[in-house]
Amino acid sequence: MPISSQEHGTWRTRQLQGAQFVRTEHAVPITIDEFAVAQRFYPIIFATGDNPVPLALMGLNEGVNTFFGEDGMMVQDAYLPAYIRRYPYMLARLRPDTDELSLCVDPTANAIGAFDEGEPLFDGDQPSTAVKAILEFCEQFEQAGQRTAAFVAELKELDLLIDGEVTIQTDENSQPFIYRGFQMVAEEKLRDLRGDTLRKMMKSGLLPLVHAHLFSLSLMREIFGRQVAQGAVPEATSA
Repeated sequence: MPISSQEHGTWRTRQLQGAQFVRTEHAVPITIDEFAVAQRFYPIIFATGDNPVPLALMGLNEGVNTFFGEDGMMVQDAYLPAYIRRYPYMLARLRPDTDELSLCVDPTANAIGAFDEGEPLFDGDQPSTAVKAILEFCEQFEQAGQRTAAFVAELKELDLLIDGEVTIQTDENSQPFIYRGFQMVAEEKLRDLRGDTLRKMMKSGLLPLVHAHLFSLSLMREIFGRQVAQGAVPEATSA
């Protein structure tokens, strides 16, 4: 729902308690600006399809998020991706014939309304200080998204992305847990790149991002362990 001074001139915005919308999401998008810190907490993978996006894995199975409880609150201290912090606001193009982006809000979040508490949305017909801060954050997120799209395009141009697979064997199960349905950078292809290409990747900042992604994959087993501790592990079959 787009926010406008005509319709919402007297409304207020209030802070949400928890992130209910993400508690059953096992992966959320992240931008390359977040790789350095996110790789300390989450495996970073790439979605499948023609336009893959980087994802922070919070669980290995659909509907399982090991970082958020039923109340939508984080169960331990960890980096909170900008995708979650931005909610329930986003910038959207309301008409196909323009590049102008408008600030919109998820109306089901109950974050704006004719509340007695909270910060005003508008000061007269102009955005309030609170809305300006929201706009700035959303604009920064959009810009980071554009840089991320360029990063993924370069990975595709270099043909570095392959279908990923992780196999986890436990003492309690004779059958291994096999996880597929994502993409990752092929280390063998990376090693085989020409020296001038690698130097270009280092200079552009692409190579450190690739290494952050590859290092983060070791956390797959840690996420699996979190699921075991939470009793959220399915039968040992391909997932």
